[in-house]
Amino acid sequence: MSELLRVENLKVYYYTMRGVVRAVDGVSFSLGRGEVMGLAGESGCGKSTLAYAIMRLVPPPGRIVGGRVVIDGADVLRMREDEVRRKIRWRKVSMIFQGAMNALNPMHPVWYQVAEPLIYHLGLDRDEAYRKALELLSMVGLDESVARRYPHELSGGQKQRVVIAMALALEPDLVLADEPTTALDVVVQAQVLNLLKRLVRERGSSLIIISHDLSVIAELADRVAVMYAGKIVEQGPSERIYRAPKHPYTRGLLRAIPRLRAPRTKLSYIPGQPPDLRSPPPGCRFHPRCPHATELCRRQEPPTVEVAPGHLVSCWLYAG
Repeated sequence: MSELLRVENLKVYYYTMRGVVRAVDGVSFSLGRGEVMGLAGESGCGKSTLAYAIMRLVPPPGRIVGGRVVIDGADVLRMREDEVRRKIRWRKVSMIFQGAMNALNPMHPVWYQVAEPLIYHLGLDRDEAYRKALELLSMVGLDESVARRYPHELSGGQKQRVVIAMALALEPDLVLADEPTTALDVVVQAQVLNLLKRLVRERGSSLIIISHDLSVIAELADRVAVMYAGKIVEQGPSERIYRAPKHPYTRGLLRAIPRLRAPRTKLSYIPGQPPDLRSPPPGCRFHPRCPHATELCRRQEPPTVEVAPGHLVSCWLYAG
């Protein structure tokens, strides 16, 4: 599988009046063509910021302060803004934003919002763009009657499908799906996930699905990366992550998921709360909540160790 995306030592900080928030602090991973990766972690761990950085859309007061984001051989962080707009966003990589209502403009009908990138990037006239928008809406299960409605006239599931159609308008190589099932009921969640599965399979696009829910990621992902306090603490093939998790944080997340077909076990939770990223704890950032923490964990940041082919974990338990 050839490489489509490579992220190297990426750092994104928010410079606030109350201090510097290290939202993404030295993240590295790669993604192959046609591959689906799940990015998991608690709220506030930096997942969405990482996606915005890949798109080079980090909102102020955030700044990308270091690292590389290489998409199809081009370092996005070294390109001029006008080049990123013309060559990268929506052509090479697009995004399904968290909260579909916030991603849609209430002043424009649905068809125009789907068609806008076609007009801007491909130079289609309004009639051509309208016809293409109808095709895209049909692809995600919406008919022509939806095209002329405004966002407030749609249900949550319909809005989410519109945002997916927008993201796929230019057939990008990579789609970033940021919490695509948030605030949807379980039936609509299943419909959206099945839609993403089908579109990825039919179009051969790569996908990064971002969620705090590992059970959602399990539906789609070939590989999983687990993020905590601005860092990826474990990543590897989905089967290994779910069957043989290594990092104590990953184990804690998995133990908190109800299982229908497994032997009855008591659900557990991870005590405490994520650290303040303005002043993260020294050493391993998970050590204040970790049942296996040692003095070494409290003093030094753990190295990243390959415990099996393609299975990486940042933990002193495996670095000896």
